[in-house]
Amino acid sequence: MTHLAADKIALITDSGSDLTLEQRKQYNIYSVSLRIVYKFGEFRDGIEITPSEVYSRMPGEVPSTSLPLPDDVIGLYDQLADEGYTHALHVCISSGLSGTFNMIRLLAAEHPRLAVEVVDSKILSMGEGMLVLECAKTLQETGSIPLAIERLQQVRETMLGTFIIRTLEYLRKGGRIGLVESVLGNMLNLKPVIFVNDDGVYQTLAKARGFNAARTALLEEFKTRYGGRPVRISVVYGDGLEDAENLLVEAKGALNVTDGFVSQVSPVLGAHTGPSLLGLIAYEG
Repeated sequence: MTHLAADKIALITDSGSDLTLEQRKQYNIYSVSLRIVYKFGEFRDGIEITPSEVYSRMPGEVPSTSLPLPDDVIGLYDQLADEGYTHALHVCISSGLSGTFNMIRLLAAEHPRLAVEVVDSKILSMGEGMLVLECAKTLQETGSIPLAIERLQQVRETMLGTFIIRTLEYLRKGGRIGLVESVLGNMLNLKPVIFVNDDGVYQTLAKARGFNAARTALLEEFKTRYGGRPVRISVVYGDGLEDAENLLVEAKGALNVTDGFVSQVSPVLGAHTGPSLLGLIAYEG
């Protein structure tokens, strides 16, 4: 696809990317919300419900999650077309963890006024978010959707997205256990370091006895993977900001970090991992 100078390109993602409002405003990134579903009602992720509201109901009530409302997606596409946009790049949460990508692809193909390229990030949380930010920079520099997609794919190849949690209960309840459980067996207090593999599915990267040992193992995986090569990183967390800030400091000491920040995961991701989530994501750059 080649673009003329007159093309006006929008960049869209979903709330599973964990981008902050400030980050989205800085790069003019649009987002559609996934949904949190309780027995008493459903809420748009990050707009109508906060992470702390989800965690405060746990473990007594664990919500399910759902795709964005089709009307929300079509409404955004209509709005962009009304504002003069001709093309859009829509980056989605991993198709291995959500049906969002497949739904968006169908809706995009049918939209009469906006030419939408839909891309599967094959990751989630700030891994997806950092890919979207790289797309934004490439679009600003080149105005080319193919070059932005090429950049996204290059970055995804060097990206490692991992996390640890104190209990697998929430992943099990949400049906997102992926390839994790099969390698654990019944060994006492064995905690997996979970990563999102190349197919965009959870898999065990390492395992250790206890949460603190798993945290150490997580950092060791990054040191082995990247050595002294420059990396950009983000630390993500459920309900433990202090733990996340400490991990950021440690990661900066262990790796050659050119840029790093902390981000809380969105309610829809927290619903599947619980409040103890602590994650580290990196890519070369």
